[in-house]
Amino acid sequence: MEKPNLTLYLAAPRGFCAGVDRAIKIVELAIEKWGAPVYVRHEIVHNKYVVDGLRDLGAIFVEDLEECPDDRPVIFSAHGVPKSVPAAAKTRKMVYVDATCPLVSKVHIEAERHFANGLQTIMIGHAGHPETVGTMGQLPEGEVLLVETVADVKTIEPRDPEKLAFITQTTLSVDDTTATVASLRERFPSIVGPHKKDICYATTNRQEAVKAVAPMIDALLVIGAPNSSNSRRLVEVGKTSGCAYSQLVQRSDDIDWRALAGVKSIGITAGASAPEILINEVIDAFKARYNVTSEIVETAVENIEFKVPRVLREAT
Repeated sequence: MEKPNLTLYLAAPRGFCAGVDRAIKIVELAIEKWGAPVYVRHEIVHNKYVVDGLRDLGAIFVEDLEECPDDRPVIFSAHGVPKSVPAAAKTRKMVYVDATCPLVSKVHIEAERHFANGLQTIMIGHAGHPETVGTMGQLPEGEVLLVETVADVKTIEPRDPEKLAFITQTTLSVDDTTATVASLRERFPSIVGPHKKDICYATTNRQEAVKAVAPMIDALLVIGAPNSSNSRRLVEVGKTSGCAYSQLVQRSDDIDWRALAGVKSIGITAGASAPEILINEVIDAFKARYNVTSEIVETAVENIEFKVPRVLREAT
């Protein structure tokens, strides 16, 4: 039986960002330097395939520092941690490596600067997400107010409406955040914002690529994990950009082939913590069922690289 024709539009950029790449290297180098096991507080990045691969090398993933022994190294995930976590590690004289993405650390520094200037900070982010928890944990209790939506802006009660600043989680929807920031500025005209947008380059670039692909396709597949904020935002951006069928899949096994019956064009993208091997796996699954023509839709070129901490660059 002859395979039906299908055009795959591959969004670019897609997949790993510099912060994720750095975080994974940190775990690999730590195991190489200190041997297994190395403990990692929270999933180093939100992707099961990556986490399972590192676990096979000797990483042990835990949710709390209390689960780590004093005599083994511990790594803090790319999402960042509250200040209390490294403080506790120091008290216990633990060897630790902070794999927080430098762009998340930039937001931490902004929050500290606002606090030093006597401003209360409003954070735009998702409640309970590790990045939000880590960022809010840079300042004393009550110094950071969290808003998730425009509706939240109307109900927050800051200490002094004239002494406010805002920061954002790095993996949010660019469009949704723009609306929330506009609402903040409308209610608090004197609010201080970041010099550069907090949403990271990788999040922005992947969302822009999806917007470019959306008008060309019948369906969009986003390769990523359910707990990956930037991956979930890509699904939302696909839908708001006119692609009614916009779905998150972790691997090719998750593809709903019946739902895709009859489609002529499909967009493929991947969240910033999804490795290229999973993208290729999905493409190969389509090639097994269709006569595939591939086109790359590139909206930006990324050449950013972040160095790993010095302790891991030094000889063992």
